[in-house]
Amino acid sequence: MTIPIIARLAVDLVSGAFCLAGLLNLSGSTHVRAAYRLWHYPHHFYRIVGVAELMAALFLIVPETRIWGVAAGGTITFAAIVTLLHHRQYLWSLPAMLLLVSLVPASLAHA
Repeated sequence: MTIPIIARLAVDLVSGAFCLAGLLNLSGSTHVRAAYRLWHYPHHFYRIVGVAELMAALFLIVPETRIWGVAAGGTITFAAIVTLLHHRQYLWSLPAMLLLVSLVPASLAHA
């Protein structure tokens, strides 16, 4: 595989992950609401995070706005990692760390 193919694959996987996470947060299931309550976030904050994740996914898909998607996705993921580590949920923070690292090859993808 060449680097552009790997980078494009990273974009697809990362944007898919943000899309799934955004839809999960927007669903507002009892598990999602309980997690945000445990982390002491404001009521309905999961909806704001869900919209932000969907916007990051959309920005990542469009080549002209990909850098904004990388910045938004990195910020969202960094905040999630900090939250998880602060609440001593170390195993849950590992997938988020992998998502953050996978933004690097995604940022190298060109149209």
